[in-house]
Amino acid sequence: MLTLEHLAALVEAHRAVIPARVSDFTLGGRSFDFNTRPAIMGVVNLSADSWYRESVCLTTEAAVRRGRQLAAQGADLVDLGAESTLAHAARVDDASQTSRLLPILKELRAAGILVSVETYAPAVTRACLAAGANLLNLTGTDHTAELFRMVADHDAAVILCYVQGRNVREVGDFDFHADPTASMHDYFARQIETARRHGVEKILIDPGLGFYYRNLQDSAVRVRHQMNVFLNTFRLRTLGVPVCHALPHAFEFFGEEVRCAEPFFCVLAALGKTDLFRTHEVPRIKAVLDTLRVF
Repeated sequence: MLTLEHLAALVEAHRAVIPARVSDFTLGGRSFDFNTRPAIMGVVNLSADSWYRESVCLTTEAAVRRGRQLAAQGADLVDLGAESTLAHAARVDDASQTSRLLPILKELRAAGILVSVETYAPAVTRACLAAGANLLNLTGTDHTAELFRMVADHDAAVILCYVQGRNVREVGDFDFHADPTASMHDYFARQIETARRHGVEKILIDPGLGFYYRNLQDSAVRVRHQMNVFLNTFRLRTLGVPVCHALPHAFEFFGEEVRCAEPFFCVLAALGKTDLFRTHEVPRIKAVLDTLRVF
C-alpha cells in the first residue's frame, strides 16, 4: 500500500532536486509554461488493434472529429498514431502510416490544433513534419541523427521515449536496475545532448511505462513499476526539459471501471511533477488537474 511514509521518504532522499525547473517553449505560436501549468495531450489511435476503444478512429472523418473534440475538452495537443504498440498488433508499413496520418494531420492543423505524431519511421516523420506536425513522439532509438535534423529543420519539438530496444515493437524483458530513475537520467542526458547537437531546441522526455515489455505483463509488477516511475518524475526534471507521461490503464485492477484508471494515475504523476499528460481521457484528466490546483 502506498502511504504518506513512502512519500515522505522519497522527499527526504531527494529534497535538493525538488525545486528543479524545466525549459518552457512555444509550439505553433502557443506558449507552454510547464513550470506553472502542466499540459494535456489527447490521443487519437488509427489502428484497429489499439485496445482503448474510445480512442480508436478508423476513418479520416472520425479521427478529425475526435481531434476537434479533444481540443474542445481541453487538450493542448492531439497525438496521432497509426500503429499500435501492443505486441500482437499488426505492423504498419511507412506508406500505410503516412496515407492514414496526413489527411487527419492537415485538417487538424487547418483548424489551429497542435498535432503530435507518434512514430519511429524516418519516412513517416519527414512527411508529417512537412505537412505541419508540431511534435514528433519518437518511440524508437534508430536513425536518431536523421530524425533530429528533420525536427530541427521544421522548428518542431520531440519527445524522447525511454525504450530498451530499437523501438517499442522490438523489445524483450525490461532491464531493472537498483534505481531505474538513475538509469533513465543517464540515458536521457545522452539523448538530449545528441538532439541538441543536431539543432533540436524543444525537447521533452517520456520515461515509458513498459506495458510492452515481456516481463512486465504481470499486472502487480508492472503497476508497482509505473507508480514508482510517476513519483520519481521530479528527479528527471533536473535535466532541464519537461517530462511527458502516457497514463496507463491497469485493467486487471480496475475492470469495468478501467476508464477511471488514467485519472488515478494522473494524481501520482502530478505529485511527481509531470509536465505533459498523454491521455485517452482528456476531460477526466483536466478535471483532476484543475482540482489539484485548488490546493
